[in-house]
Amino acid sequence: MIKRTITRELLLQLQEYPIVTLIGPRQSGKTTLVRTVLKEYDYVSLENPENRQLATEDPKAFLRRYTGKTILDEVQRTPQLLSYLQEIVDEERENGRFVLTGSHQLELRAAISQSLAGRTGVLHLLPLSIGELKAEGIDFDDFESYVFHGFFPRIYDQQQRPRTAYSSYYQTYVERDVRQLIELKNVAVFEKFIKLLAGRVGQIINYNSLSNDVGVSANTIKQWLSILEASFIVYKLSPYFENFGKRVIKSPKYYFTDVGLLAYLLDIGKISQVSRDPLVGSLFENLVIIEFLKCQYNHGERAGLYFYRDSYGNEIDLILKQGGGLSGVEIKSASTWSSGFVKGLERFNKNNAVLQRKLVVYSGEPISLSSGVEVLSFLSTSSLCQDG
Repeated sequence: MIKRTITRELLLQLQEYPIVTLIGPRQSGKTTLVRTVLKEYDYVSLENPENRQLATEDPKAFLRRYTGKTILDEVQRTPQLLSYLQEIVDEERENGRFVLTGSHQLELRAAISQSLAGRTGVLHLLPLSIGELKAEGIDFDDFESYVFHGFFPRIYDQQQRPRTAYSSYYQTYVERDVRQLIELKNVAVFEKFIKLLAGRVGQIINYNSLSNDVGVSANTIKQWLSILEASFIVYKLSPYFENFGKRVIKSPKYYFTDVGLLAYLLDIGKISQVSRDPLVGSLFENLVIIEFLKCQYNHGERAGLYFYRDSYGNEIDLILKQGGGLSGVEIKSASTWSSGFVKGLERFNKNNAVLQRKLVVYSGEPISLSSGVEVLSFLSTSSLCQDG
């Protein structure tokens, strides 16, 4: 197993809470992580029909089987179990008693807020990060290779071909989970939707325009997006508009939580196609923003990520709210430095709010500037988020 950065936070929370809940997309490595790190725990998968049937029909009998420390995998399949777990941990008062994993956050969060508030720590595990790959000696020289290969662990652990792996992932998990959640009848319409969404990655979402192109209502588009977000297929980046008046854009942007899936949906068949794709800037931006998100999550932090744009076209690609202050990040796929990269940061700093850190992330080498702007390679993701 490739060592996961989140392991330290997982072990700390097991000392602090009776239950720790680990959520994230399918195939991000949740099961492998908890079974490898917590070998002393009993393990039960609720994807198993027999386990799920007993847990649904007789939760008390099911839980009597597991009197020691236990991992309940894919617990969103039986959310009714959580109220019974509450009774157990309240009676036993033992930290680290249960580890729950899940791949659909809406169902889990609703059940947690109702039954396990204050009793569980919640961690998010996304696919591998650049830093985690580098620590294992897996290192690419260019961002195009990371975009094409993506970050799902099995691609590296089992030397899978990326395009084949993502084709299988899309058919097995994306289509299957979405069908179950929204009772999808016309798969072709949904596939058209998700490919059009991929073509608009990193753009301000226009629900009406997308609905017209797909041929469904704007409310259906919003529903499908919420399902994709809840299943960790996409990540919604919200705008930052605190105290900045009515001219600030208030619609979100969407990115894919794994840029390899995005490349597959854009029909990118080999590494050399990435740099020639009309969306190369958006692909690079997706890569960097999700690396930033992984860094926050792996340290047990809330995302705290936003973007800024106003009706005059002034924008910042990424704003991080932390420690009572704001940091701004401009993201450029170019490998050659340009002083124009900092204009958005300087304008925001002057007209909106003082930035405690001003960063530019691009595909070139790090540069030291006397102005205080930090110019970083996309490989330096560990410098982009607060230290957990």
